[in-house]
This record gives sequence, structure tokens and C-alpha cells, in this order.
Amino acid sequence: MSAPAAGQPGAIRKRLPYLRTTLLASVALLVVAVPVGAMLRGPTGALGVAAGVALVVFSYLVSGVSVAWADAVNPRLIMSVGLVTYAIKIVILGVVMAVIAATGWSGLAPMGAAIIAAVAVWTITHLVWAVRSPLPYVEPNQS
Repeated sequence: MSAPAAGQPGAIRKRLPYLRTTLLASVALLVVAVPVGAMLRGPTGALGVAAGVALVVFSYLVSGVSVAWADAVNPRLIMSVGLVTYAIKIVILGVVMAVIAATGWSGLAPMGAAIIAAVAVWTITHLVWAVRSPLPYVEPNQS
């Protein structure tokens, strides 16, 4: 069974089977962390937490879709597309965080904590999904 080509419907979606699990885990984090942010820092804390989780989810979605697209087009593009996407995301994240820090917004600390938590939740969930997923294999040729 081969993966669908880039022009076929669902070509990219079929390369992202882990998304349901990681997105659900991120929603669970959001449901737990936003009230905690609100209790500790009020509405600004809740907004900071929500923004942090949303930023991580968006970042991982961009990475996943860009790498899946590269795989659908030509698997040799995966490394270069992945690295360029990562570099661009890190630069944009740095600029956005610097701009937010310059405003003196009090939701920055909760946002930073939420970013750390969301990265951990997404990464651990993705790892658990990968370990539990059946891996296709091929019997070696016994010549």
C-alpha cells in the first residue's frame, strides 16, 4: 500500500494521523490551564495561558502540515522543508515574544508557562501515540 500522491484528496491528511490525539491533549491542557491562569492572575492570566497554548498548537500544525506536504510532493524535501519551517517559526516566535515583552503585558509570564506546558503535552502525547502505533514492516529477503 502506498501513500497517496500530493494531488490526491487527503494526501496530506493521511500523513498526519497523530493530530487527533495531540489536539485532544492540547484541548485538555487548555481546559485545565485557563482556569488556573484565571485564579492566579485574573483574566489577563487566563488570556496569556490561552494564547500560549494556541501559539504552540499553531506552530506544531504548521510544522506537521509543511512536512506532510513535502513528503507528498517528494520525500527528499522533508529535511529541508522541516528545517526552513523550524527556523522561520523560531524567528517569528522570538520577534512576537520580544514585541509582547516590550509592551509590559502582565500576561507574558502565564503565556510563557503555558508555552512550556503545551510543548511538553504535545511532545509526550505524540511520543506515546508513536510508541503505541503499529509499525508497518517488511520481512527481509532470505536469499
